[in-house]
Amino acid sequence: MNNLKVICYSGHTYAERPRSFLWQGREHKVKNIEKVWQEPAKRSFKVTTGEGKLFELCYNEAERQWSAIELVT
Repeated sequence: MNNLKVICYSGHTYAERPRSFLWQGREHKVKNIEKVWQEPAKRSFKVTTGEGKLFELCYNEAERQWSAIELVT
């Protein structure tokens, strides 16, 4: 079960830029996008939240599903 919901800006394609996400019952606002990269059928973002936490958000285009990993610095 995926408990992740991502609010993102979508222009001509879906998931161009994440704005906030609900993860483990808490809303995290994206303060800065550190890195963006594309792999086959997958779009990934390394983001910093307003609380200063670092996350990797990935959108799997084939499954139409988001995943998140909190990165420890």
